[in-house]
Amino acid sequence: MRMMRLVLLCWIVLLQVSLRAQNGVSGVIRDKHSEELVPFVSFQFKNTNTGFIADSAGNFHFETAQWPSDTLEISNVGYETQLVPVSALKKEMIIYLEPRTYDDGVVVKAKIDLGLWLWKNIVKHKPENDRFRRFDNFYYELYNKMEMDLKNIRSIQKIANIKPFRPMNDLIKKNLDSSEGVKVLPTYLTESLSDYYFQKRPLRRREEIKGVNTNGIKNESMVKFLGGMDQVINIYNDFINVFNKEFISPVSSNGDFYYKYNVSDTQRIGGIKYYHLVFIPRRQGMNTFEGDCWVEGGSFAVQKMNLRLDKKADINFLDRLSLIQEYKKINDSTWFISKDKLVVDFSPFNNRVPGVIGRKTSTYQHVLVNDTTVRNRLLQNKTQEEIIVKSGSGEKDRLYWDSARHEGLTTTELGIIKMMDTIVNAAPFRKITRQVGFLATGYINIGNVELGSAYNWFTGNSWEGFRTRFDIASNKHFNKKFRWHTYLAYGFGDKKLKGEGELFYLPKKDPRRYWYLGYKKDLDFGQVYFGEITSDNIFAFAIRKPNIPLKFISLEKWQLEFFNETRGGFSTLLGLNARAYTPLKNLVPADSFGTGNDPLRATEISLRLRYAFQEKFIESHFYRSSLGSPYPIVEATISKGVSGLLNGRYNYTKVQGSVSDNIKTPPFGIISYQAYGGKTFGTLPYTFLNVAPGNELYYYNKYAFNMMNRYEFIHDQFLGINFEHNIGNGIFKAIPALKFRQFYTVKALWGSLSEANKALNFKEGHTFQSLDGKTYLEVGTGIDNILRFLRVDFIWRLLPKDALRSSTEKFGVFGSIRLNL
Repeated sequence: MRMMRLVLLCWIVLLQVSLRAQNGVSGVIRDKHSEELVPFVSFQFKNTNTGFIADSAGNFHFETAQWPSDTLEISNVGYETQLVPVSALKKEMIIYLEPRTYDDGVVVKAKIDLGLWLWKNIVKHKPENDRFRRFDNFYYELYNKMEMDLKNIRSIQKIANIKPFRPMNDLIKKNLDSSEGVKVLPTYLTESLSDYYFQKRPLRRREEIKGVNTNGIKNESMVKFLGGMDQVINIYNDFINVFNKEFISPVSSNGDFYYKYNVSDTQRIGGIKYYHLVFIPRRQGMNTFEGDCWVEGGSFAVQKMNLRLDKKADINFLDRLSLIQEYKKINDSTWFISKDKLVVDFSPFNNRVPGVIGRKTSTYQHVLVNDTTVRNRLLQNKTQEEIIVKSGSGEKDRLYWDSARHEGLTTTELGIIKMMDTIVNAAPFRKITRQVGFLATGYINIGNVELGSAYNWFTGNSWEGFRTRFDIASNKHFNKKFRWHTYLAYGFGDKKLKGEGELFYLPKKDPRRYWYLGYKKDLDFGQVYFGEITSDNIFAFAIRKPNIPLKFISLEKWQLEFFNETRGGFSTLLGLNARAYTPLKNLVPADSFGTGNDPLRATEISLRLRYAFQEKFIESHFYRSSLGSPYPIVEATISKGVSGLLNGRYNYTKVQGSVSDNIKTPPFGIISYQAYGGKTFGTLPYTFLNVAPGNELYYYNKYAFNMMNRYEFIHDQFLGINFEHNIGNGIFKAIPALKFRQFYTVKALWGSLSEANKALNFKEGHTFQSLDGKTYLEVGTGIDNILRFLRVDFIWRLLPKDALRSSTEKFGVFGSIRLNL
């Protein structure tokens, strides 16, 4: 009986306790933009002294017999305070906090500036906490996951109601999700798993991509960018690269010049003190972040860093950006990165136009530091930096990914993979993809051939009159190593048929090796560079400079090339070409050179040597576009003209060379330059000498002298430099909302022409000139990024001041279109 009474008494006590504790709430706190957990958030019942705090992982739990008040106030530095009625509280909750600009008005004044003291100690202890400085080598397994969602979905739904898109309408409605309270359409997900190796001295990096789930991307050059080689963000650096722009790190060695620091809180975890450091920019309009970090006392290592940019940052189309990095201890004294996450919200124009939310999450596991196995693995490198995509990496099944990925996929992410499989195989999607590709490039694929370019179909000029041109080429479905291309053009004014035929054989893609054979007979529109509008383009009609005679010359050319590249960035191009020029209008005619009715002919053999260390490319199946190199690119070419070979008339030798580079100069933008020079040994018609590149359009040409006409200056020896410094917002930093960018340019040329070449080329009625050792100089400045894609250049021609004919104005205004981030 005594035992029964004791059990009954315990049951009554437990029942009373449970009745008194019937009110409770548990859950997690997340950042509304990045969806990352927010630690140490304060909960306070309004108008009371009762409250509680979330833990270091963002978890919270609270129980009470009776709610102390009718409203719970949730606050944390850097977030909007949130008021939640207790009637809305649930047993399990996820609470999202809205990021806000840090309050610059709250400053704690003391004899010691604690924020500045903490920043100085972080900087002082960088060598012990920065993995790239502390360790001779390290390894980790890297898991990358990238997701893309479409926002502002209403306009997409309207498009989906149009007849050609209706088959996709149900798919869109079915997959709508809610992110940050906004309806979004999850559209893309890719993930990769790789082994990453790093060695400090001598510097070597290696990444072996062993698993890729790309949901549609099969291009190996794109797959390489999904790894970690080009996505290393190190907060301990003085500058952090965001979309190819250098932003000043809050733990920069000069951070106190750019940031204000404040310690807003301290916490103890496991007996160790942690500081909550908050930082805001000192000045508007600079490439800085706002945010906060938790720092371990003693080691002064960053445990978690939150960085934010808003729409005022100097990145186009940006609505918001969040960057989070977390670190964990791999032993008692060593912190190593464990996770980073980047969330970017792009809105091209306004909320009525579809935008994109991109999320990239990277996790780091199985870390090894200063290990001989890492060094031995890096000894396998054939170059300083190697990315290896392992065979079968893109063919891993679901079971592999379920066990290999570092964190499981959410229901939404699993839905994206299923949706992508459905969409990619849907006929309407394939049709839309072809239409968008045609609008972007002017080319369209039909079976095994490619037709285009629409932008060259119809044009005209004063020599040919109305001109038509149609291209046809094979694509990768015809043959994976062999490509042919041809076009025919006809001028209704000169009643001449023109054309080109090309054969391209690519036996090896990495490193690259190819053979090229081509024949062309058409008007020569001069040197064509990426971004230049030529006369053979529909957009060239309305932007010619007035009162400048059009110059026309016909070119017939045979060309044979062999290209070979090594893994170290060194390449050779061996070529043989036979050229025949026939000047047609406003140029010295061929018969002035004693050729009778024959064109000006020359045949030359050339060898080009090029060195571009760690140059990166975006590749299509046959061709590729350079993304540049972190080092200068050097080229040298030697050419030998051979009289009698393939009807060539002239013996001569040419040597030319150039060096170019893009130099980041944070926080003062980026400098690009190209220095070049050359010399021709021999007496030749102007068509085979160096013709300084001029520009007769009001469309700015980066590679030409914009205040110089075509065929204005000819030389047999020359030296030149093109220099541009884009200094970012510059004088426009006071109005950052405009996002205007300032730049200045300097272009100079020195050249001379031998007396023999003057005697041969300076005929009666000619318009050629030589600098004769004088300096040609034009300088410019202007505004870039107008309406996010327009650029205006103001150019002054300063030198030479005398002794030369001036065939252009001394000042000009040029426009151009360029899409920049």
